[in-house]
Amino acid sequence: MKNLLPVCSAGSLPKPAWLAQPETLWSPWKLEGEALVEGKQDALLLSLQDQLRAGVDIVSDGEQSRQHFVTTFIEHLSGVDFENRKTVRIRNRYDASVPVVVDAVARTKSVFVDDARFLRKHTNQPIKWALPGPMTMIDTLYDAHYQSREKLAWEFAGILNQEAKELEAAGVDIIQFDEPAFNVFFDEVNDWGIAALERAIEGLKCETAVHICYGYGIKANTDWKKTLGAEWRQYEAVFPKLQQSNIDLISLECHNSRVPMELIELLRGKKVMVGAIDVANNAIETPEEVANTLRKALQFVDADKLYPCTNCGMAPLSRQIASGKLAALSAGAQIVRDELGR
Repeated sequence: MKNLLPVCSAGSLPKPAWLAQPETLWSPWKLEGEALVEGKQDALLLSLQDQLRAGVDIVSDGEQSRQHFVTTFIEHLSGVDFENRKTVRIRNRYDASVPVVVDAVARTKSVFVDDARFLRKHTNQPIKWALPGPMTMIDTLYDAHYQSREKLAWEFAGILNQEAKELEAAGVDIIQFDEPAFNVFFDEVNDWGIAALERAIEGLKCETAVHICYGYGIKANTDWKKTLGAEWRQYEAVFPKLQQSNIDLISLECHNSRVPMELIELLRGKKVMVGAIDVANNAIETPEEVANTLRKALQFVDADKLYPCTNCGMAPLSRQIASGKLAALSAGAQIVRDELGR
């Protein structure tokens, strides 16, 4: 990346009101058929313009084509029943009605590749694309076929690898896997979760990232955070093994969280996407607040490996607030760039 401290977002950005209900997480589409295909592309271009206007260096589709960060991918696979759903506990935090794995899972067609080609056609900026990680996928459905979290995760890892290779061929520069489950199931992460993630990136030449956060600003997540005490040290359980992995970038939550900044030291040598924007409230950070978070992070990560980022996706926020937060992120990064230049 040409720019020092290249700015990016963790993932989702708000959708326009004509595509889905604003300020609502995982809102259903308002369009269907060809109108939906066209609507998603229009929203993607709007999202791209918003990012460029805000000064984002590494752009994404803003997840305009994903309704849900996991199930939208699973909807395209065979072997999963979406009609007869079951209720499961997600990340030991909240109950959700989820699809059921009833047979061997397989990817019969690409999921996001056409969208990625469309975005590539409209920008020369580096592109980052988000996919769900294997462990978070298995935590977001009911398995009536494999009866083994690990076995299903390995199946999903192979499927994700097929999609990732096609995204790379479509011109994506960074492929990110969303693994909030890595902050919960520590034994499994270290036993086979990181290994499954490495299976998902096998053979890729583009850069790869894993996004591990404490979740969107929904009540189930904010209530859970209240139980975590004065210091959130969950990252400590998984960072040492991630530091040894083949993943290039680690995306984590910092601003307004109780994550001790020195935990980043455990990733020394990796590129780190430092969450300097809080997505769980509507207050737009000042550039100086962003700069302050980045300065603290620079004690533990080299400047050429620090990527200013958001804590998580911003889908539940208004477009105006999300744009303001992205602009603050860029302005804060510029303050620190100027200081480093001196």
